[in-house]
Amino acid sequence: MIAEAVRRSPLAGYRERFVALSAATRGDLVIRELPFLSQINFRADPTDTSTTHRLASSLGFALPVVPNTVTSLRERRALWLGPDEWLMVGPVDQEKALAQALRDGLEGAFGSIVDVSANRTFLEIRGPKADDLLAHGVAIDLDNRSFGPGRCAETLLAKAQVIIERVGDDQAFHLFVRASFAAYVADWLLDAALEFSPTHDG
Repeated sequence: MIAEAVRRSPLAGYRERFVALSAATRGDLVIRELPFLSQINFRADPTDTSTTHRLASSLGFALPVVPNTVTSLRERRALWLGPDEWLMVGPVDQEKALAQALRDGLEGAFGSIVDVSANRTFLEIRGPKADDLLAHGVAIDLDNRSFGPGRCAETLLAKAQVIIERVGDDQAFHLFVRASFAAYVADWLLDAALEFSPTHDG
């Protein structure tokens, strides 16, 4: 009898601690892991207008060309990582469909499509204190006027490399964290969040 493989997210063991944090901060901080999202590292020539038009048609939206911005349609998003590089994000288990849409857009033009879904997990941090929490660990200015919805950046959170994205709700952020650093980041967030608990006496 062959045992069925069970997929376990990098932060499965932190679920109860995240729930406890929300209760302790009375909802000022809510952290949850959203694992197994489809993630494709994509590279193409943004100056090739025929290719970019085909990609916009196959994806349903244009790739962002302004540095550190995000474009999206429903559950698919493209995060700008460099002049010719994007992180494509889609729903769980849609890697093949997302990769096919990119191949359709390239239509033989030079490009690179690499499935990196297993490389990172995904954290959502929201609440009135979310930006204050993250400001303790990142060097970039998270003020809504300079890093508002639709903005993203590669940066360090404490000592871990992350991709941070501000989402439509200006009290919410997404963090893309390498699986090998996921526990470190979760522990850092939970420790830094202690000061936002009404019972904290520090």
